[in-house]
Amino acid sequence: MTTDYVEPATPGGECEREPDPSDSLRTFGAVVQALREHAGLSRVQFGEMVRFSKHTVESVELGRRMPDASFVERAEEALGNTGALRHSARFLTRGEAGLAAWFRQWARLERTAVSLGTYECRLIPGLLQSEGYVRALCENEIPPLSDDALETTVQVRMERQQLLRERPNTMFDFVIEEAVFMRCLGGTEVTAEQLDLLLDLSLLRNVTVQVMPASSEQHACLSGPVRLLEMPDGRWRAYSEGQENGRLIAGPKEVSRIHMRYARLRSQALSPKDSMSLLVRIRGAL
Repeated sequence: MTTDYVEPATPGGECEREPDPSDSLRTFGAVVQALREHAGLSRVQFGEMVRFSKHTVESVELGRRMPDASFVERAEEALGNTGALRHSARFLTRGEAGLAAWFRQWARLERTAVSLGTYECRLIPGLLQSEGYVRALCENEIPPLSDDALETTVQVRMERQQLLRERPNTMFDFVIEEAVFMRCLGGTEVTAEQLDLLLDLSLLRNVTVQVMPASSEQHACLSGPVRLLEMPDGRWRAYSEGQENGRLIAGPKEVSRIHMRYARLRSQALSPKDSMSLLVRIRGAL
């Protein structure tokens, strides 16, 4: 029995692969591997049954390759014909270059959300970042990004930012620490460009920007930055991110606690009007 596809060897020993594997590819591959092992088949044996090479089977199982329709169909038949692989394959997506793997699910939810709320104490939120600011962030990455990765990140961030204008019926609320605006990331010119963009975006009817003053004696979100969104069915989700990781929070009780903290924080922050006045003063002092 011949194989339909034999992956070419490369100098590093790697086979052809997705440049940035998605969570759905990894999950699908793990299911294929579990079913194969449950059936007592080696990758070589299974490859012969589905008429693909051992290397292709390995790539699919590790989430490094998008399986084509014939692989899915033959794997389904070889592993019990339950319909699980056919059904799950409909939800496979490629990795989204320029977005951290742990952030992709949240980014997809953003596209259909009814409202979004963001509290940030480290940097300007991604949806509000100017191109110069994004480049400054990328240039500060450790280890350094390649030129291609840097340009891809800038492009994806700019495209994601179009949500603010493309979804005028979605409310976008931001609370940002005053200290963030005092950090002259990228230099005076980049900071001025970033402040100009913020002032411009704040004029959109669906965008609200508030500054949390450094002088405040009360603070409801000392646990760290957070994002909230309301889905079309009325359910809420939260997202918390640290270094090299992020967590989508769906538990109603935990989301409710975060929602209460964010609501209290908005009442403690400067009003949108006073926030804009402060940003104008900071911009004028540059």
